[in-house]
Amino acid sequence: MCFNILMVVQRGRLAYEAVLALASLPKSTRVLLAEPQPGPLWPEDPRVGDDDLYEFYRARGAEVVPLRNRVFGAAYPHGNKIEALGLLPEGEPFLFLDTDTLFLREPDLPDQLFERPAASLRRVASWPKVSSEEQRAEIWQALYNRFGIALQEDERWPVGDWRRFPYFNAGWVLGPCPHRFGAQWHEIAEAIWREPGPVLEEQALTPWLDQIALPLTIAAEGGVQRDVPGLDGDITCHWRTLPLAYARESDAVIARLEEVAQVPRIKKLLKRYPPFHQMLYRGGGAEVRAMFADGVAEDEAVIRRRLKDARLWVR
Repeated sequence: MCFNILMVVQRGRLAYEAVLALASLPKSTRVLLAEPQPGPLWPEDPRVGDDDLYEFYRARGAEVVPLRNRVFGAAYPHGNKIEALGLLPEGEPFLFLDTDTLFLREPDLPDQLFERPAASLRRVASWPKVSSEEQRAEIWQALYNRFGIALQEDERWPVGDWRRFPYFNAGWVLGPCPHRFGAQWHEIAEAIWREPGPVLEEQALTPWLDQIALPLTIAAEGGVQRDVPGLDGDITCHWRTLPLAYARESDAVIARLEEVAQVPRIKKLLKRYPPFHQMLYRGGGAEVRAMFADGVAEDEAVIRRRLKDARLWVR
């Protein structure tokens, strides 16, 4: 296992999500935590700013390094992951992960998986918002044409299916070189951010920009839409929010989550963050689990509405 793991941490939710992620990860794994720094792109200090959390990160073998934003920042915090890739060692395989990731076992990914870039396929048709599949095809083709990249449709899916156009969740991204991939991702995302162009004039860029630029970047770097065994499987779970996790994740994921969260040192830290306190230690998670015991809707919006009505939507 010769790759570097990157996550982004900052004040609030991400700082505590990182505790869970690191607590579930073997200490021997190389982890870099990119921390945005104060500056003109941040009206408030984005740093974690908590000695107990910093101490825990270090105890788990993670290195916290400063991220100085050049383009994004508070206006688009999702851009942190794009700008942070340049902090990793050049030419070494990388795995970027959102902090809301739980490791179910050691990430023993073979070296060959990193030869071409890839990203999570645990996604829905969240972007673009279209009235027809013809409009979807027009938007994606225009974007690929704009950047001079060949659009390779995923022929595993029939014509007219949204999954035929490569689209990823940016919850994890891997590849052979973070500098090359990050520079490409940054160039495409910044160009779209600054000048969306006529084809996107009715499309929202926030919070989707990273996922709009991601398939273009993967294609430009020689990747395709493909499954990576273990990620979003028996190695990692991108749980998103604890209420969603308790509503729809497997018994094995919930058991692992609670196993990690009950370790005394972890519990002491996580109880300081109110949503985690409610879900993990005051019965909120069990209440959500019982609410969806008979099954869960495929539409996430339906799940969220039920959670909000029950006052269990916390993050």
